[in-house]
Amino acid sequence: MAILPIREIPDPILKQVSIPVDNFDDQLKVLVADMFETMYDAPGIGLAAVQVGVPIRLLVIDLQPEDPDAEPEVCTAHGGHHHTHTPLLKEPRVFINPEIIEESEEHTVYSEGCLSLPEIYADVERPSRIKVRWQDMDGKVHEEEIDGLLATCLQHEMDHLEGVVFIDHLSRLKRQMAIKKLEKLRKMA
Repeated sequence: MAILPIREIPDPILKQVSIPVDNFDDQLKVLVADMFETMYDAPGIGLAAVQVGVPIRLLVIDLQPEDPDAEPEVCTAHGGHHHTHTPLLKEPRVFINPEIIEESEEHTVYSEGCLSLPEIYADVERPSRIKVRWQDMDGKVHEEEIDGLLATCLQHEMDHLEGVVFIDHLSRLKRQMAIKKLEKLRKMA
């Protein structure tokens, strides 16, 4: 497995529409494993293949909820400050050739961020519930009704497959402000 470079705006590949996956082979399995490693390292909860420079209709998601049955772990990673974290559950999900086949009229607003726009967050309104059809790594078709954070994350990642980043859902002014903030952060780095 490898950690892949994550493409950031204004990389033109992020505006490209991804093509369907039709080879469910070992190369795909390696890409999926690399994408999970990259996403966990970033850290993030979702990643589309186009974000690592591969414009195919593939995305990975793991919301990584806290494990309610685990004992808190001591952490000193943040400047030597001694504290504890509740371990996270790994619940990796792979969506290949996903499509929304139904969406609710009810909408929810979440503060979204993106690995292709580091440290930029904005409120985005999306359908609260969606019915999705996708294929797994063996090509088997699945359908599921999804809501909550998973629905938001899935819609966010599916946008990437269409060449859309989350700030494209904002007003022109808010989008320009987000881009200027990102440029300022890059200059400071």
